[in-house]
Amino acid sequence: APRGLSAEEKRVKLLEIFHETKDFFQLKELEKLGPKMKGIVSQSVKEVLQGLVDDGLVQADKIGSSNFFWSFPSQRGTMMQNRVNAVRDSQASHKAQLAELRVAIEAGKAARPESDERTAQLARLIAARKELSELETELAQYGACDPAKVEEKKRAVTLAKEAAMRWTDNYLLLLAHFTRQSCVDPAEIKRYLGVDDEYEDIC
Repeated sequence: APRGLSAEEKRVKLLEIFHETKDFFQLKELEKLGPKMKGIVSQSVKEVLQGLVDDGLVQADKIGSSNFFWSFPSQRGTMMQNRVNAVRDSQASHKAQLAELRVAIEAGKAARPESDERTAQLARLIAARKELSELETELAQYGACDPAKVEEKKRAVTLAKEAAMRWTDNYLLLLAHFTRQSCVDPAEIKRYLGVDDEYEDIC
């Protein structure tokens, strides 16, 4: 079986229809011309055409209820020239930035001339940063003993104890109230609620 056209080949050949005819077309016309002139399967014309429009290689406009498409050879040249100009402008801007950075580097070097004292200070700075990193690593290993974490745990224990005492008080008040109202032995109520002998009031 003959090999089908690749996606890029379809783009090139569909664009050739515009450049060779120098005419305007609707989608239906291109779906008929694609297979006849360039061997492009009609079902793929719409997708290929949309890709060319998205890339700016084919122009599109709606006139009334119909969409028309066109492309002239000069358009591609103009587009490529615009891209070249944009790249040149970007290159000039980057060169200017590079020159400014070089001037700033030289100014920085002049403001901080190399000396034995500066070299010694930089060495001390590097050593201090290394020591700080080692101490932070060691401190992380003793995270459980961190005073801030210990204090946080103490507060959490206090809050938990207060909550437990509050619920214990509520339980005792309800038990006493129910005992008075129903005249039932508290032990019977405890057995019914599943409160065993290990229950301990928190004072």
